Amino acid sequence: MLRIKSPQDLGAAVFFIAFGIAGVYFGRDLQFGTASKMGPGYFPVILSWVIIGIGIVVGFKALTIEGPPIEPFQLRPIFIIIAAILAFGYLIDRLGLAITAVLLTVLAGFARRDMKLLETILLGAGLGLFCVLLFVYVLLQPFPAWWGR
Repeated sequence: MLRIKSPQDLGAAVFFIAFGIAGVYFGRDLQFGTASKMGPGYFPVILSWVIIGIGIVVGFKALTIEGPPIEPFQLRPIFIIIAAILAFGYLIDRLGLAITAVLLTVLAGFARRDMKLLETILLGAGLGLFCVLLFVYVLLQPFPAWWGR
């Protein structure tokens, strides 16, 4: 009888295999072609088979190597991260990228139970400055950098 030694790996294997099978299924109507003359289905189908292979390897690992159990499902981090993403869309035009990055880093920090507020604010300030420098001044993206601009 097979004994599952790593439930997390088994869950990942099931996901990989299901995702790969879905890719093969949805790519079946596309023309496959050959390696020298690839059709639109060539890469997605090959990639899907590779994903299935990865799933099989991970599934074999789940049966042979001890691993941690599956952790209980937690809704708090999911809701807080979704709220931070939605808040970004609302706040970016009103407060600018720098302030929005700081506020959303602090908001996302509450997804952890043991968040340290000072560390999170400092991280947010660093991320805000980095985002403004990178996206506004280096990549020239049309984000308002600061409040009122």
